[in-house]
Amino acid sequence: MKELVCIVCPRGCRMRIAEENGNLQITGNGCKRGAAFAESEVRDPRRTVCTTVRTAFPDVPVLPVRISKEIPKDKIFDVMREISRTTVRTRLGRGDIVLENALGLGADVIVTSNVLNETESERRKNDGTSACADL
Repeated sequence: MKELVCIVCPRGCRMRIAEENGNLQITGNGCKRGAAFAESEVRDPRRTVCTTVRTAFPDVPVLPVRISKEIPKDKIFDVMREISRTTVRTRLGRGDIVLENALGLGADVIVTSNVLNETESERRKNDGTSACADL
């Protein structure tokens, strides 16, 4: 018996999943989407990854990235290792691919910010640390 809280909607149904002869018995779900979530979580749990990647630019030493689609939960640390071995050496922008088809999983690692393409004054303005902030 496995217990989990559904995250498909704000209701947060507490579900119990039992497997008998390869069939899942799901109870506690408030809707069909909850049952689908529970089955997916038991048979093929998937997650997304959001992190940062190192850059070669002193003005922006790390760049926010994410994967383009969910990957198997047991591959998260492998993908993170691959990202940690990567250094961005070109000024990329939002949506640009850092790693294509990471580990052959069909998911690209993509940039989620234009920070490498912004000027220093634009960065300060966007993060609230403009030259006039101390006045």
